[in-house]
Amino acid sequence: MRTHGLDDFSAAGLRVAIVVPLFNDQITKLLSEGACRTALELGVSESDIEIYWTTGAFELPLISLELASSKNFEAICAVGAIVRGGTPHFEFVATEAARGLMKATTESRVPVSFGVLTTDNLDDAMERAGGSVGNKGSEAMYAVLHSAHLLRQIRGREHNGK
Repeated sequence: MRTHGLDDFSAAGLRVAIVVPLFNDQITKLLSEGACRTALELGVSESDIEIYWTTGAFELPLISLELASSKNFEAICAVGAIVRGGTPHFEFVATEAARGLMKATTESRVPVSFGVLTTDNLDDAMERAGGSVGNKGSEAMYAVLHSAHLLRQIRGREHNGK
């Protein structure tokens, strides 16, 4: 029996895009930095990382799908912060961002991570952007690179006829 995905992996040679909203940038900049740091730690070359800034989280799916469809990237790391306010706007944006990012990954067959925080307040978001809960941008990058690594193994086997 062979298992896949439990070993340490290298992301060397993978081209990665990070998609980040400007809205709540005091949080999203930290998420982006965490994602970059993790990509570098896993072997991605600095020249193979590109960062794209959107207006808000609602725009993440379109930009992610376009980047994935371009065939220029093996992984797309989408990060963001949607903070609950006094209106139902939070639910609409969070739901559609999640749905759109899932659609981007399934339509393009390129892994797209969901590193979008959905919190009740800015303090909770800060805790998840490098505070006591860690950096969810870093976790999203790890997840998307792990998926890209697995796909590289699977697709390599398909092409090699094994």
